Amino acid sequence: MRVFVLLFNARTENEGIHTIQVGDRNKILMFESQDDAESFAIMLDAQDFPVPTVEAVDSEEIEEFCKSADYDWEIVPPDGFVRVPEINLEETDWKPDGDDDTASNTITSNPDTETEPEIPDSELDSIRRRLEGLL
Repeated sequence: MRVFVLLFNARTENEGIHTIQVGDRNKILMFESQDDAESFAIMLDAQDFPVPTVEAVDSEEIEEFCKSADYDWEIVPPDGFVRVPEINLEETDWKPDGDDDTASNTITSNPDTETEPEIPDSELDSIRRRLEGLL
C-alpha cells in the first residue's frame, strides 16, 4: 500500500525520517492521505521544526525499516487526527547539516503533554480547511 511519510533532506545521503516519541519508543506516522501528510508537515513547520518533505513510499518498506530500527509505526487514515507535538527533542539522531552518517537518521518529536487542551472537531475542521487553502 502506498503511504506518505515526512522526510528531511529527501533523496540525499543525509536523509532523515520524522518520528514521534511515545513514552520511550519512536513511532513513524504513515499517512494514507497526501493532503493530511502535507497539513501535518505545515503544522510542524509552524512549530519551528525543520521543514519536512512529504514522500510517497510503500508501507512495507517503512514497516521493514521500523522492524530493523526497533521503531513502532502507525497508519493514519484519511482525515485521521494526529496531535502536532509542542516541542522538539533537544538531541536527535539526525543532523540537518549532514554531520551524521548513521543509516537510521530520525528526528523525533514528543506529543505527550498533559497540559495541551482538546480542540473541538469543528475548530480542527476549520484549521484543516484553511491549511488546505494554502496548498
